[in-house]
Amino acid sequence: MQQTAPLTPELFWETITAFQRSAAIKAAIELDVFTKIGEGHKSTAALAEACGAAERGIRILCDSLTVMGFLTKENGAYDLTDMSAAFLDKNSRMYLGGSVDFILSPIQKRGFEDLTNAVIQGGSTVKEEGSLDPSSPMWVKFARGMVGMMMPSAQGIAANLGFEPDRKLKVLDIAAGHGIFGITVAQHYPNAEIYAVDWSNVLQVATENAEKFGVASRHHLIEGSAFDVDFGDGYDVVLLTNFLHHFDKETNESLLRKIHRALADGGKVMTLEFIPNDDRVSPPAEAMFSLVMLAATPAGDAFTFAELESMFEAAGFSRNEHIPLAPMPQHLVISMK
Repeated sequence: MQQTAPLTPELFWETITAFQRSAAIKAAIELDVFTKIGEGHKSTAALAEACGAAERGIRILCDSLTVMGFLTKENGAYDLTDMSAAFLDKNSRMYLGGSVDFILSPIQKRGFEDLTNAVIQGGSTVKEEGSLDPSSPMWVKFARGMVGMMMPSAQGIAANLGFEPDRKLKVLDIAAGHGIFGITVAQHYPNAEIYAVDWSNVLQVATENAEKFGVASRHHLIEGSAFDVDFGDGYDVVLLTNFLHHFDKETNESLLRKIHRALADGGKVMTLEFIPNDDRVSPPAEAMFSLVMLAATPAGDAFTFAELESMFEAAGFSRNEHIPLAPMPQHLVISMK
């Protein structure tokens, strides 16, 4: 007779206490715990002094981070794991800690605090400082905090453009944010001119990054909403990154028609999205992104490739190619005019 494992509430318990782990990692990043350990402050006393915190607080926090897998502990001394050294030490070129300023911000969490009513009404209940408000500070936080997290996807887009390296390119970067997608294309294509569209307060961050990465002379600004501003025309490439998931099908198709008109013949759109399989429950990260959109937007979603392909075809595009950008949970769709 086959025996089954006993039922336990472990999954339920881990889920309802997950906020404690988020709070711990946020506190550690705010206190520069990982950076200070990387600099050699490994005992509780030394780390507490370096971080300006109580020894009891540092001990409990670092023990918790050890349990979670972010630190190791031996003979009372803490050390970084390979993952923490790469992504959570500010001295690493791959540092991602700034993303907590956006992901764990009060604005981002607000929709989840009233998720029950979002489910009831089928969209976010947040009416002020939401994800679609141009005056909200959240997109400036996003632009400043998410560059490192988006770098692999930016490299993936540039690698899949498919043009000769010395070709002149006119590139439209919609909802440019931090600007790293257009900036990365400019780095790969020295004759590319980038035209970044976003709200003026956000474009300040894109400009800073264009200067930092040495492409400022080829990085131009178009201030305003992508739905309202005049793009101009003759673009070889349009970068449409992490944007369509904020809106419903009809809104997206309207924007895609506008993009189609702005493209030169033979031009292409490089769309970056979280794309679940048709079953909408796999892969896990892509499938769970629909919940983020339910909490944060009136009608956004994580669209399947079939849904995206339908939108692009309705707007006049053809040859839609789907390219997962592993190991990130984001996917690239290349659509041809």
